[in-house]
Amino acid sequence: MSEAQSFVVDTEISPVYYDEVVKFIYHNYLLRHREVFGNIHRAKVNEVYTLYFTAFDPARTWSIGVEVKAGKPIQVRMTPNGQVPEEVLEEIREALVINVQLFEENVRKSTLYFTWIKGEKIIPEEAPSAKKRLSGNIFTSSMLLLYALLFAINIILFIFFGLYSVLAILAVQLATVLLSDKMYLRLGKWRITQQNPTVHILQYNLPADEHKEFQAKFGKEQIIQMKTEIYNRTLAVGKEPTCELGEEVFAKYGVKCTPERRMEKVVNVYEIVKKAAEIYHLSMPKIVISNTVMPNAAATGPSPSRGVVLITTGLLAQLEDDEILSVVGHELGHLQGRDPLILFGLTSAEFLLRIFVFLPLFLFSPLLYLFVAMSIIYFIAKFFEARADLQSAIKIGQPKVLAEALQKIGFRRLQFERIPNYRLQSWIRWDPHPPIYFRIDRLEKMKTPVEVKHPLIQSVKDVFNGFKSAL
Repeated sequence: MSEAQSFVVDTEISPVYYDEVVKFIYHNYLLRHREVFGNIHRAKVNEVYTLYFTAFDPARTWSIGVEVKAGKPIQVRMTPNGQVPEEVLEEIREALVINVQLFEENVRKSTLYFTWIKGEKIIPEEAPSAKKRLSGNIFTSSMLLLYALLFAINIILFIFFGLYSVLAILAVQLATVLLSDKMYLRLGKWRITQQNPTVHILQYNLPADEHKEFQAKFGKEQIIQMKTEIYNRTLAVGKEPTCELGEEVFAKYGVKCTPERRMEKVVNVYEIVKKAAEIYHLSMPKIVISNTVMPNAAATGPSPSRGVVLITTGLLAQLEDDEILSVVGHELGHLQGRDPLILFGLTSAEFLLRIFVFLPLFLFSPLLYLFVAMSIIYFIAKFFEARADLQSAIKIGQPKVLAEALQKIGFRRLQFERIPNYRLQSWIRWDPHPPIYFRIDRLEKMKTPVEVKHPLIQSVKDVFNGFKSAL
């Protein structure tokens, strides 16, 4: 018999939803797989909403008793009976994490977020949009999307100006890399400094119908007015924003927020980034905050001394401080490795080869050449993303915490990648990141402290092995 295993699942939901998250797992996960789950029942034990179930194999050679206790965090205990494969325990753990994240995603759709940084302009929170994703991805650490966009421009310039355009094209790309930090600073709405280090977040989980009424009744200007009134009564006079005060302000506008549906959070972003920079022995990067509920973080810059880290308020709301630290460690791994310059060299080499070596092939089939060339470049970029994960695991020393953060950020993609037929597709897509299932599995298998002599070489090997296993 294997030993019992316990783990927790962090959650940002308010206590009013503890019963609902248990019901969600019951209906969305367990009842859909009755062939492998039995003894399913819910109960309220000592005021704690609890879910019990048993997982078993078709031959009934082993079973796993599972207990899920709702709370902050959600507590899970798995008790194996018989020789249970380790991958089965991991699959159940991952499925429970994904289901909690799916439930939180539904809750976030009807959640009001109010975020401030002292002294910064008061602006409304932005929902994820295609435009925000595009602008955020163009100047990330790899900058490959930008190079892909320049690909078409390069073709046009070459057609009209011939070989004389080669140097000009390379100069434009190099200038883009050298000015990437300046460009990235414009993407963030707020700046974090040593004098102004914290982000303040209030959130109210409203019922779906009340949230629709709120959206129909209040526009952007009225929301800014609410945020300004809370700010003037708190941060402007040296006090912390509280949910109680927020409720007072909302009451003036006819909005009811019950105490059970509210949460507040203060994140010292400057200290988190400073700690990571000190561990990496890097100059303190500039920090910008994008006030969007989409969880994301990125870094860019022509050199480690001119680095810029961008963090969204959605990431700060969803992750714990240690998870934010590990994510920032990943981003600083890109800066320390000078990945923007390396990827510039790679794309420049492809451009020169296209002009002077593969021009006949390119002219014969431009689309085929584009597909093959960009697929190779994006696959090579996966080496550097894998190295950034490994660098964070080595230096920050929390590989499993980084894995948990990736599960929260990428749970939607992880849900698809659990399907074997989808895994190969996730490897060959134009994305500089390896599949998230691979990144999480790799991090969870690392033993602390992580000791690797050559992180890039090890990452290249791991990526190739991960790709081969998906074939």
